[in-house]
Amino acid sequence: MTTAMEPGSNIEPMKLARMRELIDLIAEHNHNYYTLDRPTISDKQWDELYDELVRLEQETGSLLPDSPTQRVGGDILKGFEPHRHRARLWSLDKAQDTEDLLAWNTRVKKAIADYNTKNPSETPLPEPGYVIELKFDGLTLNLTYDGGNLVQASTRGNGVVGEGILAQVKTIRSIPLTIPFKDGIIEVQGEGIMNLSVLEAYNVAAVEPLKNARNAAAGALRNQNPRITAERKLNAFFYNIGYAEGVSFEQHAQMIQFLKDNRFKVNPYTTYCTTIEEVQAELERVAEGRGEHDFLIDGAVVKLTDMRTREALGYTDKFPRWAVAFKFEAEETTTILESVSWEVGRTGKITPVARVEPVDLAGVTVQNCTLNNIGDIERKNLKFALGTHVMIRRSNDVIPEILGKADDEPGVEIIAPTECPSCGTPLELRGAHLFCNNKLGCRPQTIGRITHFSSRDAMDIESFSIMTAEQLFDECGVRDPADLYSLTYEQLIGLDRFGDRKARKLLDALEKSKDRDLAAFLFALGIPNTGKATTKMLADHFGSLSAVRAATVEELIGLPDVGGIVAESIYTYFSDPIISESLDRMLALGVKAEAEQQEAARTDSIFSGKTVVLTGTLSLMTRDEAAKKLEALGAKISGSVSKKTDFVIAGESAGSKLTKARELGVTVIEDEEELLKLLQ
Repeated sequence: MTTAMEPGSNIEPMKLARMRELIDLIAEHNHNYYTLDRPTISDKQWDELYDELVRLEQETGSLLPDSPTQRVGGDILKGFEPHRHRARLWSLDKAQDTEDLLAWNTRVKKAIADYNTKNPSETPLPEPGYVIELKFDGLTLNLTYDGGNLVQASTRGNGVVGEGILAQVKTIRSIPLTIPFKDGIIEVQGEGIMNLSVLEAYNVAAVEPLKNARNAAAGALRNQNPRITAERKLNAFFYNIGYAEGVSFEQHAQMIQFLKDNRFKVNPYTTYCTTIEEVQAELERVAEGRGEHDFLIDGAVVKLTDMRTREALGYTDKFPRWAVAFKFEAEETTTILESVSWEVGRTGKITPVARVEPVDLAGVTVQNCTLNNIGDIERKNLKFALGTHVMIRRSNDVIPEILGKADDEPGVEIIAPTECPSCGTPLELRGAHLFCNNKLGCRPQTIGRITHFSSRDAMDIESFSIMTAEQLFDECGVRDPADLYSLTYEQLIGLDRFGDRKARKLLDALEKSKDRDLAAFLFALGIPNTGKATTKMLADHFGSLSAVRAATVEELIGLPDVGGIVAESIYTYFSDPIISESLDRMLALGVKAEAEQQEAARTDSIFSGKTVVLTGTLSLMTRDEAAKKLEALGAKISGSVSKKTDFVIAGESAGSKLTKARELGVTVIEDEEELLKLLQ
C-alpha cells in the first residue's frame, strides 16, 4: 500500500475524508475503552467502523500514517535497530526498608539546604513534597512523538541506547499513535505489561502456556514477529516525560495531567504527601494491597514533586537524587540446590553460582542464585547442602539469593576449588573471597577486563564487543589493554569475519581512543572498588596520571567519598608491577590520558554572570555544544524561564519557554548567526 498523504495522490477526496473521520473515531473509542476503561460503543459497533476503514484502505490501496490497521502486526523483522534516546533513562536507587528511605530523605533535605545556602540570590527551593507511584514489573518503554505522531519506540537498553521496537509497540491498543500535542518532540516513558487476567485467558487456549506476566510482556515486545506481540494483548502505563520540546512543567502533577490530556494511560494510583511520615504510612498500605492489582508490581517509587528541585539536585552516575524505589518485602520459597559452579570475573575474583531446581518466585522462573563467596556458604550452613532443600529469596530485579537450608537433611559437600576453573592457577584466599592472580593468562579475566576497557563510558572503542575481545585473545595474543594498541592491520585482516573495512575501522577507533580524557581512562582501568564518580574525582583532584599513580593512602583517604577500603584499592592497584608495566606501554604507544583543561570562565562577555535558557532545536550546533560555549563565557544555564532569566536562546520548534520569555520581557535570541557572533 502507499501512503495517502503522498503528494499527487489520486484518492477520491470523499473516501480520504471518510478514512480520516474513521481513524479519529476509532482512536477516540480506543482511548475510552483501553485507557479510561469507559467504553462508549459496543464491540459490534467498533467492528463496523474498523471493517469500513479496512475496506476503504483496500479500495484506495493507501493508508494514513496513524491508521489503527497497523496495530495487527506486520512482517517478521530481521533484527532490532539500536536507538539512541534523546534523554537518558535513569535507573532508580533502592530503599530496602524504612531506614534506607529515611536516609534518602535526609540526603534530599541536606542537598536542598546546601543549594539554598550556595544560591542566596535565587528563590529558595521549597521544603520537599512527595509523590508515590506504583513500580510496575514489566518492560520499560520509551516512546518518541514528533509533531504529535508516534515515530519511534524503544526499550531502555543501557539507558543511553535501546532497541527500536516501534512495530511491536504499535500493537498495544492503549498507546496512542497520535497525540494532540504538536509543538515539538517529546519522549514519554512507561512500562509495557501484560495484565494478569489477560495472561490467565491466554493460557487457557495456549499450546505453550506462558509462565508469568513479566516475562510474557518482555518476550512479546522483544519478539521479532509483531503478530505474536499483538496476540499477547499487552497494556502500558506511562509516568514520565524524559525529553520535551515546546512544553515544560513546574510540578509533577502538571506533567501527569499533560500525559492524561494527550491520551496516555496513567495508572489511577498516584498519592501526594507533605511529610516523610505520611510517605511511610502510605507505602505500608501499598505493600499490603500489592495482590489486589490486575498486574505485577514489585514496589513503589517516591519522587519529589517540585521540578526545579529535581533539576537542582540532579543525578549521580546512575540515579536521580530526587527519587527512590521502595522495595517490598522479598518473596521466599524452597527448592532443591542442584549444583554450584565457580565463575571468574575481570578482577580475578572467583564467585560461586548456585543452580537450583526451577521454581516460580516473585513473577519469574528462578534457576540460578547468588552465593557470594566461601564465607557466605559457611555462614548459611550450606557446606553440605547439595541435593537438599534450600530457602531462596528474590526481591525486585535483584538476583535471587540462597538464605540457608530448609531442613536438616544431609547433602553432598560443596567443594571450593583450589585452582582457577579457567586457567588452573592456584587460588589465593583474601578475606572471604578466592582470587586468581594470573592477570595476563586467565581467559575470562582478560576478556572481561578488555571488554570493560573498551566500553562506551571508558575508552569508547567503537563497535568493540565481548566477541571481539575473545577473538583477539585467542588469535592475536591480546592479554592486556596495552596489547590493543600494538595490533596491526596484517594481524586483523587474517582473522575470521575481519575484512578490510572492519580491520581499518577497529584501528581507527583505537587511534581515536588515545585522546580520551584522564577520567575516562581511569574508569577504563577497572580499579577495584571505584566507579565513574570516583575516577572523575581523582582526575579533577590530581590533574595527571602520574600524580594519581604516586598518591599515597593518606592522600587518598583525605578525598571526598574515599574511605580506607577504596584508598587501599587504588594504592594497591597502581603499586602492582604488572599494572605499572601496562600503563607505561600504553603511554609509550600514544595513549594521552590527560585531564580536561578547565578554563576559567570569562567575565568580559555579554553572557558573563547571566542566566540563559536554551529551547527548541539549533541547526548550527547542538544545544549541549551551545551550553558549553556559554558556560565558558561565564553564563549559568537554566532549564526554566523566570523573572531572573536574562536570555532565552530559541531554536526551531521552541514552545512554552519562548512564550513565557516574551510574556516576561526576557531578551530572546532567535537568529543563530547572531548567536555565533556573540559566542565569538
